[in-house]
Amino acid sequence: MKQIKVVVSKIGLDGHDVGAKVVSAMLRDAGMEVVYLGRFQSPATIFKAAVEEDADVIGISCQSSNHTRLVPKLIDMLKKEGMDNVVIVVGGTIPDPFPAELKALGVDAIIGPGTMSGPIVETITSLVEQKRQAAGIKE
Repeated sequence: MKQIKVVVSKIGLDGHDVGAKVVSAMLRDAGMEVVYLGRFQSPATIFKAAVEEDADVIGISCQSSNHTRLVPKLIDMLKKEGMDNVVIVVGGTIPDPFPAELKALGVDAIIGPGTMSGPIVETITSLVEQKRQAAGIKE
């Protein structure tokens, strides 16, 4: 399988980035190429980086309620450009009913605090394989 490329970012005004940094390191250790954009990113900036990096995955970390406004904007940008094969993963403290709403909008996985590295890597790897197969991308 071709190396998975992941763009990880904090979206909006949320400055708590420890989790995003830990997950970025975890994914690198698992053999993925990771581009960490840092804190205070807009949907447009994340979208642009995903296009430039030819990302397989966009990982959004969010500890504030901004995910309900900003993640859908990012998903809309991806859909308009025909980038439905990009896996969208949102991590952080996301209270009910927002996980179901985000998934209905196109988020592929929600990863909560305390999730161990094995399940995170397995989830991302599986989702990328599924999207590549659906898009007819051969390794």
